[in-house]
Amino acid sequence: MCRHAHFLHTQEEAQHVIYLDNAATTAVAPEVRAAMEPYLHDVYGNPSSVHQAGRTARAAIERAREQVAKAIHAKPAEIVFTSGGTEADNAAIIGVMMGNPEKGKHLITTAMEHKAVLTACEWLEKLGCEVTYLSPGADGKVSAEAVAAEIRPDTVLISVMTVNNETGAIQPIQEIAKAAREHGVYFHSDAVQAAGALELDVDLLGVDLLSLSGHKLHGPKGIGALYVRSQIKFAPLLHGGSQERKLRGGTENLPGIVGLGVAIERAVEERADKLAKIRSLRDEMLAAFERELGDTVVTNSPADALPTILNVSFLGVPAERLLMNLDMAGIMAASGSACTSGSLQPSHVLEAMALDEERVRSAIRFSFSGHNTHDEVSTAAEKIVAAVRRLKR
Repeated sequence: MCRHAHFLHTQEEAQHVIYLDNAATTAVAPEVRAAMEPYLHDVYGNPSSVHQAGRTARAAIERAREQVAKAIHAKPAEIVFTSGGTEADNAAIIGVMMGNPEKGKHLITTAMEHKAVLTACEWLEKLGCEVTYLSPGADGKVSAEAVAAEIRPDTVLISVMTVNNETGAIQPIQEIAKAAREHGVYFHSDAVQAAGALELDVDLLGVDLLSLSGHKLHGPKGIGALYVRSQIKFAPLLHGGSQERKLRGGTENLPGIVGLGVAIERAVEERADKLAKIRSLRDEMLAAFERELGDTVVTNSPADALPTILNVSFLGVPAERLLMNLDMAGIMAASGSACTSGSLQPSHVLEAMALDEERVRSAIRFSFSGHNTHDEVSTAAEKIVAAVRRLKR
């Protein structure tokens, strides 16, 4: 009886939750769940098996590979399925450095990258590689000139994210890629936050490797993809069977791959309409903050950031206290990356931007998706303003 009552209470609470943490993860779209369903029970053959069940599974994987490739204007053979964005980042960075020892041991990245990139670089440093960490400016961007200035004869790889996951700042990827190409250096970009929101064309961008993740696109968790341009020397991170053209050993996550294919296809088809809606949601929330709270500081100018992410500092209000109050009010937000927000440490991204301590300690990230509504944002803004005023008192 008590358990049943608790379940009803939890269900009722869930109906009132306003989820504004889509940069951390997104809800799986109904169309994606429907596409995955047959591969959770009816179609369960091992894709490497030669019998009919295996061939059916293999066909589904190759169809998804084509969907992912089309979304970023790549060749299907250049898509390697991974367990997510973290593995894709690790595979790209470690795979290129380990696969090209004759080129050197130096790589360039930025201090604002996702932890999947930074910790991979730290691991390589223990093996004798040298890493240059560039700091972004106060606008959250790193310039192509700054990157080019650090290229050395022994530089093997440059890794700069397409869109920052905490500030939404869009990086000058094409210009950085041009500098890398002129010096014969490989270029990798973590596009996890950009996919589905920006037009991604690997040839126009000039990237050699590109990381993607399913759960940022209303797809399932535990699945991602790495674009590896043809002819690149690449050492596999995982060793096992001959799956993924021997670039990633292990039996493929069949339902997840199918879900990723459908999710990224839908994201591209709906991008323009959803982005316009998301921009209006962000602008509505920002206008409410500026109207009601005079000492709110926006981390990035809306013109320079992807509208899916709004990072603001409510000066005088510690982020942890505000997040706790918002959680109790049914509003889900974050103070940084989901991979680090479980700790009390300040955002490494905002610190890399050399923002003052008060701005860093009071920064909150609200991130939107096409599933959010204007009613939700209006209600959330009202509750956020009330919470900030209460905490200041």
